[in-house]
Amino acid sequence: MVDDRTDLSRDPNEDVIATNVRRRGERITRIINIYDEKHTHSGEIPVRKLKVQRFIRQGSTLLGGDFNTHSIRWDPRCQVQRDAVFWEDMIDENGLEIGNDGEATHHWTREGHKGESVIDLTLAIRPITKSSILADHDHATGSDHEVIEWEVEVDRQEEAGHERLVGWNLAAMTEEDGKAAEKRWMELVKGRAHLHSECTADEVEQEAAWCQEAMGNVLDHMAKKIRIFAISKRWWNADIRVRRNAVGREKRRRRNSDEAAKAKAEFLKSIRQSKG
Repeated sequence: MVDDRTDLSRDPNEDVIATNVRRRGERITRIINIYDEKHTHSGEIPVRKLKVQRFIRQGSTLLGGDFNTHSIRWDPRCQVQRDAVFWEDMIDENGLEIGNDGEATHHWTREGHKGESVIDLTLAIRPITKSSILADHDHATGSDHEVIEWEVEVDRQEEAGHERLVGWNLAAMTEEDGKAAEKRWMELVKGRAHLHSECTADEVEQEAAWCQEAMGNVLDHMAKKIRIFAISKRWWNADIRVRRNAVGREKRRRRNSDEAAKAKAEFLKSIRQSKG
């Protein structure tokens, strides 16, 4: 199923084109084509007025196109950063993966001088398993931009659509919870034979399996389960949440103050530190 999201692509020049794609048995993947360019007459950049962040579906979004921005983060030959802050923030705030490998995507000639850069990007929530430039004759377009082929891991996207139990929040257990868990464990092991020095390897494996199942049973009743969903991020924590709220507070006040800039800088710094 292919669904062109014209409700999201509001710009008359189609600088943003959003399409939802779904095959049988799979979750929706949103593919967003980006053309980030300042209009000559108005001086505006329509893409950035559309609030691109609302287009992003956590767990299943890919952005690709001509971003017209220069940064060392995706172009190792970049010497001067230009128009990069907007997209660097978008990448950090949404946990986007950069699919480019540093190979030039744009070749230009000006006043007899030739150059190349990376301004055509592929960004995705899920891991990008393939991103390569099709530079052969069969894919020639006549443009000074290369054709980029990409793939995302479909299996991982499907798996991310379901909740997955990864453990229990033991830190949140009270002293009473601990005592109740101990009592339940003692009830389960009561009367159970202990292993001895002459037991076989099979008996040890069976006992280990029983202990694992029994302990899981105890924790299921006494501790809160930790689950991961499609929108979960392992690096998200309480400090980042607080700093994100501070940024939102400054935005609601519509202040372009030093405090607002500082709040955003601290927020992005917290994300980078948490990701390691």
